[in-house]
Amino acid sequence: MSTHSRWEAVIGLEIHAQLATKSKIFSGAATTFGAEPNAQACAVDLGLPGVLPVLNAEAVHMAALFGLAIDAEVALESTFDRKNYFYPDLPKGYQISQLAQPIVNGGQVVITLGEGEAAEQKTVRVTRAHLEEDAGKSLHEVFAGMTGIDLNRAGTPLIEIVSEPDMRSAVEAVAYARKVHAIVQYLGICDGNMQEGSFRVDANVSVRPKGQISLGTRTEVKNVNSFRFLERAILFEIERQIELIEDGGTVQQQTRLYDPDKDETRMMRTKEAADDYRYFPDPDLLPVVIEPATLAIWRDSLPELPDAKARRYQSEYGLTPYDAAVLTSSKETAAYFEQTLAALADRLPDQVADAKLCANWVTGAIAAQLNKTGLAIGDSPVTAPSLALLLVRIVDNTLSNKLAREVFEAMWAGEGEPDAIIDARGLKQITDSSAIEALVDAILAENPDKVAEYRSGKDKLFGFFVGQAMKAAGGKANPQQLNEILQARLGPPGEQA
Repeated sequence: MSTHSRWEAVIGLEIHAQLATKSKIFSGAATTFGAEPNAQACAVDLGLPGVLPVLNAEAVHMAALFGLAIDAEVALESTFDRKNYFYPDLPKGYQISQLAQPIVNGGQVVITLGEGEAAEQKTVRVTRAHLEEDAGKSLHEVFAGMTGIDLNRAGTPLIEIVSEPDMRSAVEAVAYARKVHAIVQYLGICDGNMQEGSFRVDANVSVRPKGQISLGTRTEVKNVNSFRFLERAILFEIERQIELIEDGGTVQQQTRLYDPDKDETRMMRTKEAADDYRYFPDPDLLPVVIEPATLAIWRDSLPELPDAKARRYQSEYGLTPYDAAVLTSSKETAAYFEQTLAALADRLPDQVADAKLCANWVTGAIAAQLNKTGLAIGDSPVTAPSLALLLVRIVDNTLSNKLAREVFEAMWAGEGEPDAIIDARGLKQITDSSAIEALVDAILAENPDKVAEYRSGKDKLFGFFVGQAMKAAGGKANPQQLNEILQARLGPPGEQA
């Protein structure tokens, strides 16, 4: 795709996070994923005559926790409205949502962009977050030539989190979505399972010439269910809009769908405005009132959130801002790191556990294998206690870093715990100084011409001697000891024998 450097993208996201309540927002029906179609849809969910909604107090609690976590204003009084539209998976003919008085107003989410020392932070403003019920699901592939309707999701509690159009690239949008994903998981209010539809993202995308203040016409890409697809959908939509305008066309306000097989967006329908939904206050639901004392209790109950945890990792463990951000990017990753560090400390009671070593392995070898295999860290074949056992063998010089990587790969393949693999493969590092000295003396005796060249000033030959010694040692010589012994035997480069 071309860069189109004279254009600027403007992106805002609407995130639907399913709240982790056991029952629905206005009925007692279960919310468990994977039930038989329509097995978890009661009379209220079906919109049968004479039924009345009863608000789930836990949904209010969870929505308020999110507002508190992003430094937003949590409304002490909020109201519900009816959003009217007709679609087969909406049996009542309207969706209960919050328009006029949402439960959360404002707030902000800080994202990290870039890596290492080049990493920088950006604040994305949140407009609002409101409670609403989910609709059912249309199933188009089950019956030949027909569409089935599963109403199990109907009435499932959601918070819709609406950002300001503060993002300027697909990378920024994904970073923001990932951060919100982490926050709701840290809070325990959403499991974040995108494959099951618990966390869905709508992307509002427009373009404008750089320097222009007014916004362009936006399109909304609906229900993207992976971070990779979100990035691809936004990239495609930016490119599509720019090419359309440069070819003399105009962008139409539309709702679009992303097709991952074709890596493109396509029109679903013309975008509706709020007036099209004929919102009006729901007459069956009273205003939601939260007492200030209750809100104070909820605020005090907040767990340590990603930003606070990252700051602690930097101050307590001396980690870089980048490492801290990666480790806290998900609740599971942070837990894995802390479990590894705790297990390492248990194995090394007489010394301070090396947090940087743990961080390097979790963000390096573990992350690379998870990426390669598509696994979540909770499904890693190498558990945190097992990784700690491997790190103990690095700390006590049983293994060099190179040998440790070999052991790690064997652990990942299911060959057992580190010590068993070390014994089975004969990988124990040589740390006996006299043994390494004998190796070095043999290599120098076999290569007198190279020794002479080194001593005459060809210092790059030092790597040759290291390589030869390591080859003779089967890669098992302690690198630090080997270097020190070689330097002592050879003397400074340029020094004549």
